Amino acid sequence: MYHTYPYKAQIPVLIEGKYETRTFTSKDDVWGVIDLIIAETKEENKKGSSFNIASSVMAQLPFFACSNVIMDQKAQQDISRFMYVRNFNVPAYNGSYGEQPKKWVEKSFLLNNLIERQKAKVMKDGR
Repeated sequence: MYHTYPYKAQIPVLIEGKYETRTFTSKDDVWGVIDLIIAETKEENKKGSSFNIASSVMAQLPFFACSNVIMDQKAQQDISRFMYVRNFNVPAYNGSYGEQPKKWVEKSFLLNNLIERQKAKVMKDGR
């Protein structure tokens, strides 16, 4: 539905008490709404909620964009590398843990956290 630009969609964020309908002409427009969702989630968490930002974005994304917009080739390669490292217990890059690129270590912690949260959700929901 939201595969080609331009298109119109109602965004899932209240702005001045209303859900706006916007015209999306590029990925930048999609990322602009994602930024609004992130800000809204952080604001709710300051009030005492404990929403996960990534989960909030992914839950609301289908209302205004195709998930392929945020999943680029580099992200897919990172996920593939992570799964290979995890399944075969080998380092992602040459060297020991301390020699792995900082960015990769951060990505791998993030991916592991996402996988573990998904497992916990499945166990909780009994699916």
